[in-house]
Amino acid sequence: MASRGAAPEAPAVPEAPVAFRAPAAPGSRTTSRAVPAWVWALPPVAVLALVFLYPLALVVQESLVPGAYAQVFASAAFRDALVTTVLLALGATAGCLVLGFVLALVIAFVPFPGGRAVARSVDVFLSFPSFLITLALLFVYGTAGMANGVWTGVTGAAEGPFQFLTTPWGVLLAEITYFTPFVMRPLLAAFAQLDGAQLEVASSLGARPARIVRRVILPEALPALAAGGSLVLVMCLNEFGIVLFTGAKGVTTLPALVYSKAVLESDYAAACVVAVVNVAVSVGLYGLYRVVSKRAGA
Repeated sequence: MASRGAAPEAPAVPEAPVAFRAPAAPGSRTTSRAVPAWVWALPPVAVLALVFLYPLALVVQESLVPGAYAQVFASAAFRDALVTTVLLALGATAGCLVLGFVLALVIAFVPFPGGRAVARSVDVFLSFPSFLITLALLFVYGTAGMANGVWTGVTGAAEGPFQFLTTPWGVLLAEITYFTPFVMRPLLAAFAQLDGAQLEVASSLGARPARIVRRVILPEALPALAAGGSLVLVMCLNEFGIVLFTGAKGVTTLPALVYSKAVLESDYAAACVVAVVNVAVSVGLYGLYRVVSKRAGA
């Protein structure tokens, strides 16, 4: 019992909880400052600048010769090459989108013997160089090709009727033939993920195949079409081997004009000007295509 004169004891104050810290690993050092993220980004950026940006900077620097741009822009050859390049790229892209969509539909939804093998062969086709496809077309439809040989052998004519490979239509056919698998590949991947129950429900409700394609399959395929189409558009703008191997008369694209200026005429300043314009057109049309496809819901 406490005495009357003793002061009352103060209530015990609970101690503040001590924050738990995980023990440091043996031999490890704790640093007060973390390494900034931009430090880790320096090595890949430096490699990118050295491998890609530095050569491009050299081309741009060479194109800045006084009067080079004015001289190139004033030439009729440059204007014709620019128009030809854009028209061929847009035409080939449209043809690849239509043909690739139809072929992908048949492979994915129409059962036939060897369908799986055909679908796998698309990947193999992507590894072929462009000049190989053009060379095959020359063997079939060239001036001395199989089709003209059969025609002259049967009719006795001096030459066959298939002379379109040396025209812009021949270049367009070769580009559509070569670049269509680049549209088919993402489409086949998109069709493989399509829910088959949607197709069965639409069919059970009496929808015709054309309506099923338009209302069910096509909306699901828009992102794949946008991806494949944008890739084909850029590749067609920069295609050189097909134009060279077809030997099309009067068909000069921007890459072919770069080759002509640099190799045949040794006019490196003009070649660099055309190359810079080619890059600008490629990036601009690609950006425009992506904006349009995004607004379309791709």
